[in-house]
Amino acid sequence: MNIFILNTGRCGSSTFIKACQHITNYSSAHESLSTETGSLRFNYPPDHIEADNRLSWLLGRLDKVYGNSAFYVHLKRNPEDTITSFSRRIDYGILKAFEQGILMHEQHFIPASNIAADYIETVEANIELFLKDKTNKLDVSLETVKADFTKFWEKINAQGHLSEALKEWGIHYNAS
Repeated sequence: MNIFILNTGRCGSSTFIKACQHITNYSSAHESLSTETGSLRFNYPPDHIEADNRLSWLLGRLDKVYGNSAFYVHLKRNPEDTITSFSRRIDYGILKAFEQGILMHEQHFIPASNIAADYIETVEANIELFLKDKTNKLDVSLETVKADFTKFWEKINAQGHLSEALKEWGIHYNAS
């Protein structure tokens, strides 16, 4: 079974994958196929856990390939903390793509925090709509992540070293 960690970004997805690397019966990666196109974009190995915030823009295609046969995690973080983190990254990455590509702003016309808030609201709505009819899913909150990750571990019948995985949540990966 494949597992997808759907998220806005800036919410612990890098750490989630670091924790998953202590699971021995699944492979795991962060944004491993983000540069691929066509059928290669969804050519994940079996029994693989993938976190990639770009998938929130490709949910129709993800559904065609994996549908209800995959397990989905909706990874969330307090919106204000996510807005603050994204606001520091307005000039690159997915927030820049959102501002310049979707909003069609070639310059910063509105505050970074407004752009980040709009991006987060959009992505969260996309994920919620996608997950509406999925049976294999779990919400995980960064604020309660150790308890939620333990539930995740149990739901996917993970094998490995849970105690080591939980330690990863004390390390800040990809912090801004």
